[in-house]
Amino acid sequence: MDRRYQGQRRQKISSASSSFNSSTGLRSNETRNTKVSNSSRNNPKNEDNSINAHSGRNKPQEDEVQAEAVVGTCPFMCPEDERIQRQRLRDLAVFERLEGDPRKSSPALAVKKFCRTMSAKQVRASEVRPLPVLEDTLNYLLNFLDSKEHPFDVIHDFVFDRTRSIRQDLTMQNIVNDRVVYMYEKMVKFYVIAHHKLRSSCTGSSIASMRYLNLEQLTKALTSLYNLYEANWGSNSPFRNEAEFYSFYVLLHLDSNVQATGESLSLWFRRVPSPIIKSREMSFAREVLRYFRMGNYKRFLCAAAEASYLQYCIIEPYIDQVRALALCCINKCGYKLHPYPLMHLSELLMMEESDVDLFCNACGLETCTDEVGNRLLPTKQTTFNCPPEGFQRYSFLGLQQLERQIASFTI
Repeated sequence: MDRRYQGQRRQKISSASSSFNSSTGLRSNETRNTKVSNSSRNNPKNEDNSINAHSGRNKPQEDEVQAEAVVGTCPFMCPEDERIQRQRLRDLAVFERLEGDPRKSSPALAVKKFCRTMSAKQVRASEVRPLPVLEDTLNYLLNFLDSKEHPFDVIHDFVFDRTRSIRQDLTMQNIVNDRVVYMYEKMVKFYVIAHHKLRSSCTGSSIASMRYLNLEQLTKALTSLYNLYEANWGSNSPFRNEAEFYSFYVLLHLDSNVQATGESLSLWFRRVPSPIIKSREMSFAREVLRYFRMGNYKRFLCAAAEASYLQYCIIEPYIDQVRALALCCINKCGYKLHPYPLMHLSELLMMEESDVDLFCNACGLETCTDEVGNRLLPTKQTTFNCPPEGFQRYSFLGLQQLERQIASFTI
């Protein structure tokens, strides 16, 4: 590892540990402490930062406050006063109701809600949960992801709000240690998995809004996590999962026309630690980015098969876009007198042959059968058009390599 880089990291650790929120010039949508040194760019607890880390902007939000850090003393997942008030107002989520009664809850069920107008200047220590309680609360919330009793969008709505509240309590207390790093890693994993599940398993007019908000919080939590990594980095090696979590930033910027990138990736890469840039996870992300931008569909799909489960959750929406590009090229460049076999197309697109037939039809192309029963795609068709409502979920043969990961995956 570069000794000069190690020395720079050591110098930043001491300054970051003295204040949880150093000034980075980033946007914040949740409570944060601004009584910090402007000389440091570490801001691990600016909970609601934009994904555009180190962008040089400082735009206060409506829920931003200025106050000294507090030391939480609340022993419960939800402060007692809030729980009593919400019982009276019948403001209890389905997971918080005692025996299903919307007017009753208990300390073992109620979880503190996120409050946009909460002011650390006025908040009492008894209303803020200390780190051990926050850790237990997060683990309690994440257990709901395995529940089959409720649709995922209902589970997501509850966990999404309550994890924002956890980040808010962490922000007000300005805690910087590796335990907070692990908490943020768990919350980022939740947002990544939700990013995938909301797209693949949920339908309805409200899902698009939920996906947008989830992506917004994912990017902000990632920025806080990167700053936490920087504040807690030791002199020997990065955190175990640091390289993979850095790769998420790149994968979230695959399509520059869709994602609000802000600071260019070329500038962002300059600030990424050298060991992370050289890691296998970041090399994978950069390859996928390059193949996607170049339109190299064959290499993109082959590379996608090497993704980790969390990386796949991010790039999965782009797989069908790349397949449509491949189908468009084959349709335009093929010989009209020589239809393209769906068996070969299946290998190229890394999907089941039966799904290839459906995929061609979804893109406005007709298929046929030859005299021996082989399915074929006649080329030079003028009806190619990607479905405006998007693609349904198709098989991905590369996903077979992820089955073991998925089976053993835990947050």
